[in-house]
Amino acid sequence: MYSDYEIRQLPLSVGANRLMVERFLAQSQLRLDDVDYYAGVFSADGDELLAGGGLLGDVIKCIAVDNNLRSEGLAARLVSHLISTAATHGHQSVKVFTKPENRHIFTEMGFRLLAETPAAVFLENGRGLEVYCQHLREFRHEGKTGVIVMNANPFTLGHRYLVEQALRQVDHVYVIAVEENRSLFSSEERLSMIRAGLSDLPNVTVCPGSAYSISQATFPTYFLKELSTAADVQMALDLNLFARHIATALGATTRFVGTEPDDPLTARYNMLMQELLPVQGIAVVEIPRLGGDNPVSASRLRQFLAKGSLKNAAQLVPSTTIPHLLAYLATQAMKVELDLTPKPGLVDRHDNGAHTDMDHAVMMASINALHPYLLQLAHLGHNETMPDVTCMQRIGLEAESAMFQATHGVNTHRGALFSLGLTIVAAAHLHATSQGIDTNSLQTAIANVAKHFPRPENTHGEKVHQQYQVGSALDHAMNGYPRLFGEWLPYYNVHSNDEQGLHKTLLVIMSTLDDTNVYHRCGEAMAHDVKRKASLLLHDFSLNAMADMNRAFIDSNLSPGGSADMLALTVFIHSITN
Repeated sequence: MYSDYEIRQLPLSVGANRLMVERFLAQSQLRLDDVDYYAGVFSADGDELLAGGGLLGDVIKCIAVDNNLRSEGLAARLVSHLISTAATHGHQSVKVFTKPENRHIFTEMGFRLLAETPAAVFLENGRGLEVYCQHLREFRHEGKTGVIVMNANPFTLGHRYLVEQALRQVDHVYVIAVEENRSLFSSEERLSMIRAGLSDLPNVTVCPGSAYSISQATFPTYFLKELSTAADVQMALDLNLFARHIATALGATTRFVGTEPDDPLTARYNMLMQELLPVQGIAVVEIPRLGGDNPVSASRLRQFLAKGSLKNAAQLVPSTTIPHLLAYLATQAMKVELDLTPKPGLVDRHDNGAHTDMDHAVMMASINALHPYLLQLAHLGHNETMPDVTCMQRIGLEAESAMFQATHGVNTHRGALFSLGLTIVAAAHLHATSQGIDTNSLQTAIANVAKHFPRPENTHGEKVHQQYQVGSALDHAMNGYPRLFGEWLPYYNVHSNDEQGLHKTLLVIMSTLDDTNVYHRCGEAMAHDVKRKASLLLHDFSLNAMADMNRAFIDSNLSPGGSADMLALTVFIHSITN
């Protein structure tokens, strides 16, 4: 009877719980898979695990029932509990992957079959896929049509070439953006890039993706005997679902794909596609990559971004992708500055510096909140005419509001937002007008953008400027950041590959910048002392000495936040002019 059993959550972060679940699953020849919630069924007065099951987002995993209790209905009770738990986290539809012989357990509970292979079945208990396919039917066109599914991480000239070649063979092409958010760029950004990059091509419809592309995040391997078979089973399920539902909804009869010379997993997917889709009525056409032996690929582009080289990356993308690259590199520059450890008086991976109201997590939340607005500024600047300052100010104020919401009112990156925002607009404008982004043109463009900004009122920086007659953030920008382009950037260019190059560049900045944050916290004498100590440490550098300076700055409530902002700006400008 149900009253004889109770369901308890089993946090797997507790070692004893994890061991108990692993041993219980092993009795059914199952493995513990990645889950973020796990629950067990116990007798009302006992501690022996009788049934268990987990959730990863909206996917049910790791269901097992004691062999002696299969007729007690424990699986149904447990699945109902997991469905209810998923609903409390906003998931109205729950999915499950299981062995084919367990299919009836879930169909009897109202789950519907989505896809199947000899090794696994994929079901859900809602109408999510049905609703998505109804939406896809709104895009249907007459004639011979084909589909391209792309991740576009980011969208390149190679992706556009694939679509152009497909258009030569069918009347209309549907492009579906992969929705999964495990990429360098978010699903929203990738969809935006695809739409912008294909907007001038006739007979192309860009369709939003869905959660029905089976991903590494959701697909379980716990019931497969060999982990090496997991990828093939996952891809086969994905292709079966595509043929049964996606292609049918669009009325498409051809799937186009680019050749894959480098990634073995993608190459295997292409091979399975050619094996499995034709028998389900879908022709597969593999198109050679643009570039031949040196193909244009998103993976190659990401390598350039990782090395901080916009110029090399830009050669692989249409102009419409450039704003996304600029915003990404600016965001990465802030993350590089944040992660640099140790730093004197500043938040890093080890401590909060001289701050009591922010830590690494808060700073990261701030960076993530600012990214969409840096992208807006990049789009705004990517125009042949220089954008109006009021538009830049509006986006800046919206960004500040998002930052404060993410940090619960803490000013984490206002200075960085201003300097990076100006530079993004200037760089985007240079690219849009085909002037080239080099140090001379960028310095001039930044000054030209900044001179239109009114002087701020009642900010710490402006008060320091008036009291001590030192340059404010606006003054530095209006002058085109002369120290950055004349000293800091050249120094970083030489030392960017050094193990302590970032630390030393920060000290170069600290030794020469009138940091208004230090002035505001501790006054003029201490600001001069910070410069002196930074210069001494630079000439006799060690990480231990840097850590000692951090402790001293914490004791003195010193935080050279302006120098941190300039380090992020230096890293960003290096990446777009390198």
